[in-house]
Amino acid sequence: MIRLQRRGRRNAAISLAILVFLIYYLSSSPSFNGAPSASTPESVWLEHHMNAGADTSSLRSNTSFDWSKVQFKYSPGKIRPLPAGRPVALPQAQFNFPPESRAAAKKREARRQEVKALFCKNWASYRKYAWMKDALQPLSAGYKDQFSGWAATLVDSLDTLWIMGLREEFDEAVTAVATIDFGRSSSTTVNMFETNIRYLGGLLAAYDLSGREILRTKAIELGDLLYAGYNTENRMPVDFISFEEAKTGAGLQVESSVVSASPGTLSMEMTHLSQVTGDPKYYDAVSRVMDVFAKGQEFSRLPGLWPIYVSMAGTPDVTTGSSFSLGGSADSLYEYLPKMHALLGGLEPRYEAMSKKFMETADKAMFFRPLLPREDDLLMIGTVTVDDVGDSRLDPESEHLGCFVGGLYALAGRLFRRKDWAEDIGPKLTKGCIYAYRSMPTGMGPERWNMAPCKSRDYCPWDEALFEQETKRRPEWSPRLPEGFTTAKDPRYILRPEAIESVFISYRTTGRQEFQEAAWDMFTAVANGTATKYANAAVLDVTRAQDHLPQEDYMESFWLAETLKYFYLAFSPPDVISLDDYVFNTEAHPFRLKKGSTTSRPL
Repeated sequence: MIRLQRRGRRNAAISLAILVFLIYYLSSSPSFNGAPSASTPESVWLEHHMNAGADTSSLRSNTSFDWSKVQFKYSPGKIRPLPAGRPVALPQAQFNFPPESRAAAKKREARRQEVKALFCKNWASYRKYAWMKDALQPLSAGYKDQFSGWAATLVDSLDTLWIMGLREEFDEAVTAVATIDFGRSSSTTVNMFETNIRYLGGLLAAYDLSGREILRTKAIELGDLLYAGYNTENRMPVDFISFEEAKTGAGLQVESSVVSASPGTLSMEMTHLSQVTGDPKYYDAVSRVMDVFAKGQEFSRLPGLWPIYVSMAGTPDVTTGSSFSLGGSADSLYEYLPKMHALLGGLEPRYEAMSKKFMETADKAMFFRPLLPREDDLLMIGTVTVDDVGDSRLDPESEHLGCFVGGLYALAGRLFRRKDWAEDIGPKLTKGCIYAYRSMPTGMGPERWNMAPCKSRDYCPWDEALFEQETKRRPEWSPRLPEGFTTAKDPRYILRPEAIESVFISYRTTGRQEFQEAAWDMFTAVANGTATKYANAAVLDVTRAQDHLPQEDYMESFWLAETLKYFYLAFSPPDVISLDDYVFNTEAHPFRLKKGSTTSRPL
């Protein structure tokens, strides 16, 4: 007995010595101070660099109202729990990248540092001229508060700061987050959709990455505010929360008509809030909404898809309507279906079923090969109208907001073992948006454009006469447009992320170098074409070849939260925010997947 006790004390002493050595080594090693070494995965170095020694226990949340204490007029009744059980082993999403040559790594890193430098310029201007405001005005160095005045750019950019290894800036921003008062708003109504994806998504992702408890606290405060948006007679969410009325708990009135993306894009954030808190009420609230979409999916005029406009009032109606799109107003409803499958570890089968239904329908009804002079084999996305007798008509109008679809098909193709989506449809859709960028004299893609659809995806020879015929049908056509484009209906570029989002995901899922090269072409064009003295601004016409493009004095928070983040990740080592460890919300906020929910098995 005495010998065993001595042996136990000796083993404990050895373990303690090893622990002390590891702490000393990690804190003194060059690999964990300054920059990662070749032998240290950057994700490991980054976590240590950004989180070691962090302590936010002294931070106290500034709040003038406790949303969790509101007594609702309409009780939710029985609360649905999160799906239980061991997460399903999901297929590997990321390509198995081979070791990188020293020359390739040097080139990639130089490009990444240029992205980081541009972000830092923008962040410095936001910090100097618009700190704690929603958005910087990049021409006048002014600011705007259009999202309730809760520092949208700051919260939206938290995880970008962390991913770029900007420890001092991140710590300062986290401290600032504690001072945000979700009990007050600069507007009388709160936009559920934008507040959910930008603020709640930003707080949750930053918490996942950093573990700073104050971020979880603020996420709960905001989640309880958003939860008040479900205090309605049928427990469906409102589109806009009447801020002061919601505080009374008297009940809110659901709008009669909303775009489908609005109620359909609440699921990931509220579900993840339940995951990090253990409180199922948030998941329960969005599950009821998704019940409605699931039941109606096969009963619209285009079975598998939902119309652009839906009604969540009274008896919800998500089937009546004749116009269908994967672009603006509908986009993230569809985006969240395969991503919810991943977030829940495959434990809720309906998300796989719903994903496959819409993806198969969209592929058949909306995707087309455009008529092009070089006969490029790529795909564009149109919209569809279905008349009263069921006849459908494709409108070959594409939009930048739809450019996320290529990446979504690539990712879902991996998750659902659909090789055609992962290696053919997804990449071709992504190439379509790359083409829209490269074709313009500025190298930037427009907001909306039209092209002539080919009769077949398999064979599409250039037909000059047919193209001219198509241009005559379009009063918006201009001789300065590149061949193949019949319009650029909205020629602006407003710093949007959807194209680089798909380029990044396509690169990570296929490993094809062409996507990383496309990312660099896009970055250089956007960085140069949108530059201002202080930051970057939306440009009004990407179809004009001129040195100084007319600009708009506005910079959306998604420029720092999404666009520059995706550019940065496109040139980062693949272990940094791996697609097998995280799933992005529609504002590019990475949510950590449950451990053990992925497998190394390839497609």
